[in-house]
Amino acid sequence: MSNGVVLASGSGGTSGGLIAVVIIAIIFTAIAVSIVSFFQLQKHRADAVAFASYRKLAEEAVEKQDQLLTELRSLDLKVGEIERMLRSVE
Repeated sequence: MSNGVVLASGSGGTSGGLIAVVIIAIIFTAIAVSIVSFFQLQKHRADAVAFASYRKLAEEAVEKQDQLLTELRSLDLKVGEIERMLRSVE
């Protein structure tokens, strides 16, 4: 009879396989998370570019509105002068 230390036994084979499967599952999960994160980053970059163009378009629209407001004020003054001239003629 041997009283030595048993380092491995025949019944532990299934736990080794289970550990291997768990490690492989962790690796595949990490790869999947990395891929999903990469594509989300690309989507956010594309959104940032689109928002920058929308911001530029909005700034241009505000400038055009200011120009139109200035033109409308000058036209209002001219129409007011014409009305005064017409009233003075009557």
